[in-house]
Amino acid sequence: MTERVCFLLQIRPDKLEEYLTAHQVVWPEMLEALSRTGWRNYSLFVRKPDGLVVGYLETDDYAAAQQAMEAQEVNLKWQTIMGQYFTLPDGARPDDGSVRLTEYFHLA
Repeated sequence: MTERVCFLLQIRPDKLEEYLTAHQVVWPEMLEALSRTGWRNYSLFVRKPDGLVVGYLETDDYAAAQQAMEAQEVNLKWQTIMGQYFTLPDGARPDDGSVRLTEYFHLA
């Protein structure tokens, strides 16, 4: 069964354009790692006025997909670079700062 996942992240408004530019060319090895670890149909959306990011993906097991990504060296590098763009507690990585939303309705 496919698990649909939606989450929120907050971009620092002063860093929004840099963040969006960084996603115009995501490293091929990062894209490969996401696919290899079970992330499918992955999209990010932004509300530009305040930097709210909504992420959506499908996977067989989100917890397993997250754990598999944590083991990827490229993910650690990516998260280190991306950390500057988010409003996060000190030392937190962007993938630690997401807030998962609860799905309560779906029309297939």
